[in-house]
Amino acid sequence: MSIVFTARWLITLFFCGITMPLIAAAKDTPVTLSGTVEWRLVNAEGHSYRIMISEPEGEPPYTGGYPVLYVLDANAYFASLHEAKRAQKAYRKAIIVGIGYPGDEPLNFLRRSYDFSPPVPEDRNDPPQGGQDQLLDFMERTLMPKVAEHYTVDEDQQSLYGHSFGGMFTVYALFTRPELFDHHISASPSLWWHDHYLLPPERRFTEQVTSREIDVTHTSLALIVAERDSPQEVQNTVALQKRLQPLSAWGLRSSVTVIGNEDHMSLPFRIENRVLREVLTARRR
Repeated sequence: MSIVFTARWLITLFFCGITMPLIAAAKDTPVTLSGTVEWRLVNAEGHSYRIMISEPEGEPPYTGGYPVLYVLDANAYFASLHEAKRAQKAYRKAIIVGIGYPGDEPLNFLRRSYDFSPPVPEDRNDPPQGGQDQLLDFMERTLMPKVAEHYTVDEDQQSLYGHSFGGMFTVYALFTRPELFDHHISASPSLWWHDHYLLPPERRFTEQVTSREIDVTHTSLALIVAERDSPQEVQNTVALQKRLQPLSAWGLRSSVTVIGNEDHMSLPFRIENRVLREVLTARRR
């Protein structure tokens, strides 16, 4: 009865020359994330990156600057981390910087295979690999200075988060440029890659820490794996943390967590809050 009445009422208005916004045709518009901006930056080799920024809210914290979390594979993982940050008042003063690639593909196989990996012999270089130091150079020399130009950054609260190949790259960053980031979150890292190529950098890192060549007093590594990751992946990750545990005597904080009922690809969408808590509740002073 009410539906018929409404239809007759609308028809009457139409013939009287009265237009109603309720019956206007809807237009499709893209969904946007409030509180974000996007940059396009190019590295020294001419490769373009989508840089997604989750901006801080309010005045800087007592440290004088905003903490920054750098996120790899941002096309896939930036949005959920951004919304998890905004929904929790304790985290809103943080900056999240997503490092992604042009286009809408969640995981750009070719770009990430190159960016997160070590050089390999030519007969094993398919897909192309070997860009890990180029990406670290881009982050250190281009991206991080640009972020510091636009925002008041807490230089003592810089963190890096990566998953799978990105998790492997995050561990490499700790071993080779330990001064670049304070906190490292490595989810399901591909530690088996290229015959466990990270073992020599790990040994050098351990030697540098124990000889006091580098200071890891305020450095952390959080390793996270899924219960349904491959047994090899879980075993490699647990073994890495056990090898690094003695470095706690020099200040390195390390942990390993196995997340139940998740697999390799579902894990990142289960741990957003754990990632934020790991890096945004740590204190230096």
